[in-house]
Amino acid sequence: MQTNEDIIKTIKSQIKNYEYKVKQDETGIVITVGDGIARVSGLDNCMLNELIEFGNGDYGMALNLEEDSVCVVIFEGATDLKEGDVVKRTGKIVSVPVGESLLGRVIDPLGQPIDGKGAINTDSFRPIENNAPGIIEREPVNVPLRTGIKAIDSMIPIGRGQRELIIGDRQTGKTQIALDTIINQKGQDVICIYVAIGQKNSTVIQLVDSLEKFGAMDYTIVISASASELPSLQYIAPYSGCAIAEDFMYKGKDVLVIYDDLSKHAVSYRTLSLLMRRPPGREAYPGDVFYLHSRLLERSARMSPAYGGGSITALPIIETQSGDVSAYIPTNVISITDGQIFLETELFNKGIIPAINPGISVSRVGSNAQIKAMKKLTGELKLIYSQYGELERFSQFGSDLDDDTKNRIAQGQRIVEILKQKRNSPVPLELQVIIIYAGINNYLKNVKLEDIKTYEQELYEYFSINYRDILDSIKDSGDLDENNKSKMVEGLKKFNSEFLKGH
Repeated sequence: MQTNEDIIKTIKSQIKNYEYKVKQDETGIVITVGDGIARVSGLDNCMLNELIEFGNGDYGMALNLEEDSVCVVIFEGATDLKEGDVVKRTGKIVSVPVGESLLGRVIDPLGQPIDGKGAINTDSFRPIENNAPGIIEREPVNVPLRTGIKAIDSMIPIGRGQRELIIGDRQTGKTQIALDTIINQKGQDVICIYVAIGQKNSTVIQLVDSLEKFGAMDYTIVISASASELPSLQYIAPYSGCAIAEDFMYKGKDVLVIYDDLSKHAVSYRTLSLLMRRPPGREAYPGDVFYLHSRLLERSARMSPAYGGGSITALPIIETQSGDVSAYIPTNVISITDGQIFLETELFNKGIIPAINPGISVSRVGSNAQIKAMKKLTGELKLIYSQYGELERFSQFGSDLDDDTKNRIAQGQRIVEILKQKRNSPVPLELQVIIIYAGINNYLKNVKLEDIKTYEQELYEYFSINYRDILDSIKDSGDLDENNKSKMVEGLKKFNSEFLKGH
């Protein structure tokens, strides 16, 4: 039990060590509020993109810094705010939690969990806006990112650190390509981040279910700013995804980020800009809409070993109207990215899935990142495919065709069948090399079109059992030497004779 002297001694000690501190907050007052925008006066030293706290405990972001007021876009609680409410600066730029604790989670653009799996335990945060890596910090793109999609890995290859646009009309399979690419990263030591901008909640739930079914959520983070969210959250979503990816990249890891889609992102930014009375330009978009996407996509890079050697590969998605790639936002993003995968409604309606048009699609750096075994086949594959397209159009006129033309058309039809692929069924690169070699060297000449898929599946099984050493050699070295090539030809001949006997 403490005596009176002990109590007096404790009080004297506390008085002696007492420090008087004044905490000063810069506060302002809401002048007007509406449509998710609050105009605030009194925040004279406010920074761009600073997190602003409202009196009701909700937050917003300073986006317009004017002479006598600040425009704050509200993240939540817009209905509770009213004129005259007090707001204060936090002194912090809008940031998101980062780190491995986010893996397997579905979060909103502010990093709050929305999957019902409890809180995310992390002390690390990163501002959503960061400068892109400089030229000295970057390394050329020369390591392949394997999508598992035959048409892409063969003709439009993607490298780690590349920005490859996926573009096409609504319902042509854009998201499915992104989903298949995520599923194919299993065991490839690539972290995946999927950013859903303006999507339906039901669509995001289906996507997460698919990822869980294939075990891909273990290395994936899903950021969702659904169509029902305020435009402000849709606007910051891709930047949040990029900030989370940068944390992994600077730790030396390879990251794949999918922005689905940047058309809706541009629309959300246009909404905010018009509400803040920024001058509209072409199609009512503000003048800096190009900078909106360029500053996001330039943050994708492959870092040099001196800076950790990590990478961010970006697959932005753009939705076109009636295949118009010359519209404002599509042309902007095409000019920023390192190539595009163009999906065509006409091909999709013919049952050619993925509905990739190899004539318009291009990868500007991917061939540098392609394995040698595939690179040897790519030139001939593209030539056969393009010639087939021309000859098919010519044959529709009904004129008599010579034998050579008929053979080329038949080979082209088989190449198209080979490149067709079911959803959620990525094919390893070493098996792609075998089937594409078979296609361009006429091993399928006597196989009926309706039997091509059966041929393909049985060929994969045959080589996996009898020629495992060839597949392992292609997988490990990325090349197909003369010895393995002669073994592969021998295997194809044996398989063909067996297959054709049974069909």
